[in-house]
Amino acid sequence: MALFKLNVNGTSKSVDAEPDMPLLWVLRDLMNLNGTKYGCGIGACGACMVLVDGVSQRSCQLAVSEVGSKKITTIEGLSKSGLNKVQKAWIEHDVPQCGFCQTGQIISAVSLLSKTPRPTEAQIREAMDGNLCRCGTYNRILEAVKSAAGWSK
Repeated sequence: MALFKLNVNGTSKSVDAEPDMPLLWVLRDLMNLNGTKYGCGIGACGACMVLVDGVSQRSCQLAVSEVGSKKITTIEGLSKSGLNKVQKAWIEHDVPQCGFCQTGQIISAVSLLSKTPRPTEAQIREAMDGNLCRCGTYNRILEAVKSAAGWSK
């Protein structure tokens, strides 16, 4: 076990963990941040996405020892005052059905829009490609990302 000082959602937190413990389990089990979901555990589904220095990363594939002083943002830390524009677009477009993958989907959309505020449809599809939705709400996801990017209806 080792002590790691992490910057999570704008707050410095210390955790005692095995160096190879996936960040996903540190967040869920040691920090009680349960918004980040466990989907497949092999980096294929995207349910476990978090932002690491503003870039979406699969937390099931990132060891806590690899994080260092990078800023981690989970779904709980996207906005300090309610919902952010992507979360509002998700509600507006009635995206979730079961909702399980939505944390990862939203994190990926936030990452895209932070780098590319006015993405093309092709850029949106490419950025969201690594996130699986068992319910098949891909068209609503696409429309929500377009809406959050300011596309007119």
